[in-house]
Amino acid sequence: MDTTIKKKSSTGTDEKMFLDNLVPGYITSDQSSQIRLMRELMIRTFAPYVRGGRGLELGCEIGYMSERLARLVDHLDIVDGTEEFLKQTQARAIPNVRCITGLFEEFHPDEPYDYVFATHVLEHVADVSIVLRMVRLALKPGGLLLVAVPNARAISRQLARHMGLLDDLYALTPNDIRGGHRRVYDRVLLNRDLETAGFEIVAQGGILFKPFADFQMDKLIDMEVIGPQQQEGLFRLGHEYPDQCADIYAIVRPVAEGINHG
Repeated sequence: MDTTIKKKSSTGTDEKMFLDNLVPGYITSDQSSQIRLMRELMIRTFAPYVRGGRGLELGCEIGYMSERLARLVDHLDIVDGTEEFLKQTQARAIPNVRCITGLFEEFHPDEPYDYVFATHVLEHVADVSIVLRMVRLALKPGGLLLVAVPNARAISRQLARHMGLLDDLYALTPNDIRGGHRRVYDRVLLNRDLETAGFEIVAQGGILFKPFADFQMDKLIDMEVIGPQQQEGLFRLGHEYPDQCADIYAIVRPVAEGINHG
């Protein structure tokens, strides 16, 4: 089922064009072994916190993650501003999913959610505060926002800096720009945005200790140099060194009204 958010603004139209222009060069789950591995590890990380109920996924790419999130909840709504990605997700015919075409900033849920999933989203949006405000209003009291973003301090980026390929860990690389990134996060910056928006941390950490660049990881996985045993080791190593992982994640909930955690 597909519905479309009716509201349109000039800013929204510009944002929609920005997203549509990214689609041809966007590296998707079917093109990258590392992306598929990361998606699976995100599910492993989030699953202990999810118990049925209603979920909202912000962005769907081609539906690889959507298919797996849908198994954790009773119903999953997906909002994406890119019709092409929604079309590919709908082709998977996931039974408990409803697809909604529109920008996150313009989305108004008809019912509140137990969970909102934002994996590789916050680094893309024009205004993080607007999106997080929408999420806060969309969640039930005590509901959870589950976030994952690429990490500025990943060992692969630190290696690139020492090789002279990257002057600043927080600079946007050509790969970032091609993927539509507008900012680079570390754990402190992510926590700041979430806490400023009125969320409190339930759990946080890193996903996959990543020593090499994306294209190198793809080759090593495809050649089985990094096989299942190594993949599991890198996942567990990430628990010890979360600030050097490929991704950082946070599981947060809205701060209850009247409670001051300062």
